Order: sequence, then structure tokens, then C-alpha cells
Amino acid sequence: MSASAKKRKGRATGAPESSGHVAAAAGKTPAAAERVRPRLFLIAGPEAGEGEAAEKALAEALAGGDVAAVLLLPGDADEAQFQRRAEGLVPVAQAAGAAAILAGDTRAVGRTRADGIHADVDSEDFAALLESLHPDRIVGAGGIRERHHAMQAAEQGADYVFFGLLDLVPEDEAHPKTIALAGWWADVFEVPCVALAGAAIASVTGVALTGADFVAVRQAVWSHPDGPRAAVAEANRLIDEAFASADGLR
Repeated sequence: MSASAKKRKGRATGAPESSGHVAAAAGKTPAAAERVRPRLFLIAGPEAGEGEAAEKALAEALAGGDVAAVLLLPGDADEAQFQRRAEGLVPVAQAAGAAAILAGDTRAVGRTRADGIHADVDSEDFAALLESLHPDRIVGAGGIRERHHAMQAAEQGADYVFFGLLDLVPEDEAHPKTIALAGWWADVFEVPCVALAGAAIASVTGVALTGADFVAVRQAVWSHPDGPRAAVAEANRLIDEAFASADGLR
């Protein structure tokens, strides 16, 4: 087993960086001895809007508090449409200090100067993505349904593993399997993990308590009754509370 998949002595440090370089939170440095507060990982699909409306909504969300990374999803858009959308959103994310990651489109990553790509670990070209994009860009592994998929991604050199399926209709709470996988991974492995919260903002608490390095939020932000800025602020408050609660039990 490679060093990236060995049992860790502490929590992973840092976060993906918007510079495009894979940093400590991408599993490239030894884990810190102390626990580290989870950070938000914002997902923006079609529900975030289109065109200038999407750019405004993303900027508003990022003004709400700490966000480590933004994952842009194409939805039903074709390659050209997704690239145009990313051209507007990538600079918004990066200007706020968040890494901009695109789902599955290597050409759009290069053309928009995004910081990385998110791809299914079982895709035939995952290894090729790692070879072509490392070390300058982040390569994250999604589509993980079983433990061995996550370990495979870590062995290959993925910068993070993502627990939660993006194509499922979300429930208010995080999926039980997501919670189980994140808790297992956080206690054992050094490569950072991202765990997907549910459609209700309150679900952030349960995900943060797993020890995941990043808490992914999607519908909980874009459908929040008080808007995306309030949603991100609330999500960060819930992470703070969960982290303090878990720290007090040590």
C-alpha cells in the first residue's frame, strides 16, 4: 500500500488551493497531529442558475464565509455550453480564494484555467488524468460506491476522495452510506475526503461529525430561503459547533 493510503496519525491539513497546485489538503504532505476543522466544498450545478445570475449567486455564496473549493457540474449542458458557464464561474471562485474544480472535462479545465478536475474513479481514463494533470492541478475521485473504490483512488494518487453520489435525488439528510464511508475513511487514511451533505442545511452537522476534511453542500445552499450567502454562513456555523463539540469529547 502506498504512503497516501497508510493509516494516518492525525487529520489532514489545509485545503485545495486556487493556485492550481496540489497542497497539503490534497494529501501531499504528512498529516498534522491535531484535528483540523472541516471546510466547505460548494457544488454548483444548474440549480445555481445560468449566466450572470449564476455568477451573482456564486459570488453571494462565497461572501457568506469560508469555502475551500467550488465544484462545477455540467448538468445537461454540452461541452461548449459547460465551458462558457465555467468561463464565467471559475474566476468568481478563484477571486474568493476557492479552488475551482470542473466535473469531467479536461479541455474546459485547461481553457478556463480551472484548478482541477473531478472524475469517476472507475472511468477508463482516471489514471491518464492523474498523469496528465499532476502536479499542477487537483484530480479528485468521485463515483465511489464501495470502500475498495476509495482505496483504489488513493493508491492511484487522487488528491481527494468524494463520498456521495451526485446523480441521486437528495434527501434532507446525508445518505447513511456517505456518513459511514466518511467516518471510516477519516479515521484511517491520509488522503483527504469530501462527504456530501443532504438537501437540508442542518445535515451539515452530521457530516462534519464524521471527521471528513470537507463538507460538500449543494441544494442546501441554492435552495436556502434566505439565499446562498446566509446558507454558507449557517453551514460554517454548524461546522464550528460540530468541531467544538467533537473536540470537547476528546
